Amino acid sequence: MAEQKKQDVNQLLKVRRDKLADLQANGRDPFQITKFDQTHHSLEVKNLYEAHEAELLKDRKELDVTGLDEEQAKEAQKKDYEERRSIMDASPIHVSIAGRMMFKRVMGKASFCNIQDLQGNIQVYVARDAIGTDSYADFKKSDIGDIFGLEGFAFRTRTGEISIHAEKMTLLSKSLQILPEKFHGLTDTDTRYRQRYVDLIMNQDSKNVFIKRSQILKEIRNFLAGRDFMEVETPMLVSNAGGAAARPFETHYNALNEDVKLRISLELYLKRLIVGGLERVYEIGRVFRNEGVDTRHNPEFTLMELYQAYTDYEGMMELTESMFRYLAEKVCGSTKISYNGIEIDLGKPFARLTMNDAIKKYAGIDFDEVADDEAAKKLADEHHIEYEDRHKKGDIINLFFEEYCEKELIQPTFIMDHPIEISPLTKKKPSDPNKVERFELFINTWEMCNAYSELNDPIDQRERFKAQDALADAGREGGWTILRGKQCTEFGIGASAAEVVRAIFYNENRVLSVSVLLDGKYGQHDVYASVPAIVGRDGIAEIIELHLTPEEQEKFNASCKTMSENYQLSLTL
Repeated sequence: MAEQKKQDVNQLLKVRRDKLADLQANGRDPFQITKFDQTHHSLEVKNLYEAHEAELLKDRKELDVTGLDEEQAKEAQKKDYEERRSIMDASPIHVSIAGRMMFKRVMGKASFCNIQDLQGNIQVYVARDAIGTDSYADFKKSDIGDIFGLEGFAFRTRTGEISIHAEKMTLLSKSLQILPEKFHGLTDTDTRYRQRYVDLIMNQDSKNVFIKRSQILKEIRNFLAGRDFMEVETPMLVSNAGGAAARPFETHYNALNEDVKLRISLELYLKRLIVGGLERVYEIGRVFRNEGVDTRHNPEFTLMELYQAYTDYEGMMELTESMFRYLAEKVCGSTKISYNGIEIDLGKPFARLTMNDAIKKYAGIDFDEVADDEAAKKLADEHHIEYEDRHKKGDIINLFFEEYCEKELIQPTFIMDHPIEISPLTKKKPSDPNKVERFELFINTWEMCNAYSELNDPIDQRERFKAQDALADAGREGGWTILRGKQCTEFGIGASAAEVVRAIFYNENRVLSVSVLLDGKYGQHDVYASVPAIVGRDGIAEIIELHLTPEEQEKFNASCKTMSENYQLSLTL
């Protein structure tokens, strides 16, 4: 069956190539045409015709068939259509459009086709007497997917569809490939992403996403220009890929003989511009993160960051809310947006909740009344919230928020006043030093942005960095503490296995210590040893080879030797 289908497809492709050869032999090579004067798109034609029709027929009464039998009603409707058509044809709207033919129905001396362009599609009436015998013969032999330029005038068919009466048809490009079958379309997600051009042809929704994305970027720039923001461009190749927790892409800069990285964030250079005296700056740019790939994660994507001097997070909330409302009005024509059957109202004032108030509302727990870290962990145990030993009260609060609150935030909601433990670069709230002046905007359960009053106290900043370093050191020391105390490691096997499974299941591409086959790494061959490796959906993506001191290398070699000897011994038992 598969072989037969392949043969059928090959035959169809051959037919298309033969048609092209025939056109070229007769001096009508479509690939020789380099220009077509397009005056309108399909939607513009329809809107123009409706406005013209409304003006010319404004004094004409609507047909009333009350009291007529079926035959009389049909005759009256026919006469009314012909009169309306006569009035419109006396003052025609001439247009010139171009697009891909997606449908064709040949009926003797006259045919219909459907032309798809940037704005949608429109029906075209093609008659032999109007375009000429030779052109009509070529049209009849055309294929779905061919690109035409056509000239004609707009009219409304008897069924009420605004169409174009073609007066000239020009084949601009011959399609030598077969488009997906129209009824089923292009539905495979992987194919849609890998062959986006086909997806754009077959799925109007995909095309609309591209168009709206462009409009959104345009209006973001317009909005920020109205707020006196300066658009800037910052380096993509950096020596320190900071500003986010992500693994960078690395490359080599030959001119300077330096290893550099592709940026993972826009933050650091934009902050330097603020320090330099540029009071309002933003960048819309590509960033690169060497991590997992799926339909919601790309290794390269567009990020926007903006920074404003002499304001705080209240001012940034006002700016954010105003921008989202402005974009909805400009791009969608309304502040009410429907997504998956849910109406989201961007016109109302956005809700504001502190993180603790959100947890109190959706989980029934008031963390303002929780005394300390131990009490927070006890609550987490009671509610089956997983945490790590290093976590403090603020971390537990964030875990509760993620578990109970995010899924409830459908309408635009600012979540404010985060715990200081999860916000190391943010100013403390003067009224509560355990919290910071930070917010995240949630719409339809998604985090849309994150912002805060920037910490500009260098002494405070240094102390927080020291605290983070201490936590990291404690984490590194934790494994050795277990080993020294229990003289064994099997107690950590279950937890480690869970982390490995999680990394594979969610394609996290995390760096984990796992047992892998060494084939030259660390100077070892044909032995399994636990070393750092990047773990994702396909298992081990890369073994990370650390630089070991001579003493560390000696101990590692001894460990590998012992494991190899034990393995060989096991084969004899």
